[in-house]
Amino acid sequence: MTPNQQEYLKKIHSIQEKLAKTWTEYWHHYSTPGSWQFWVIVGAFILPLVILYFLIDRKKAFHLGFYGFNVHVWFHYSDTAGVYNGLWAYPYQMNTVIPVSFSLDASLIPVSFMLLYQWTINRHKNYYLYATGLCLFLAFIFKPLLEMMGFFQLHEWVTYGHLFVFYLGVMLLSKWITNLFLYFEKQH
Repeated sequence: MTPNQQEYLKKIHSIQEKLAKTWTEYWHHYSTPGSWQFWVIVGAFILPLVILYFLIDRKKAFHLGFYGFNVHVWFHYSDTAGVYNGLWAYPYQMNTVIPVSFSLDASLIPVSFMLLYQWTINRHKNYYLYATGLCLFLAFIFKPLLEMMGFFQLHEWVTYGHLFVFYLGVMLLSKWITNLFLYFEKQH
């Protein structure tokens, strides 16, 4: 590693340390368990998991769980990229470690897609049609509602249309990867 590269890395590390400290200070001022927003976020994390516990088709739990994990991973990566690049932000957090909405990334969005996916499988409905409807709802109703309530902020040039495309990408990748693994399973 060259001295210039080492110096750049030290500079980046210093900025990241300051940013993490600033987020922690912000959290302690505005997003602690003493705020109602914190409890809304905790509820948005716990409630979907409780609903999933009661509604999941246990005969297909592994299949649905694999799909839901795909949704979680792709949504989290994309959400992190959006936050990291300053395209959007979540003013309230459950913790100071993850700068995205842990409630949305790990629970609310994956569970919503999992239950919809389960419904389309069990009723032999067109997944792509209904999942596109869920993407439309999330991008053009849910996110604007979160923004009006102060739980989400769009920055830069990003629009709800861009969020819709982002949701479509998550929905398609998750389904295609799940289909690929189901194909592998049937080949055995």
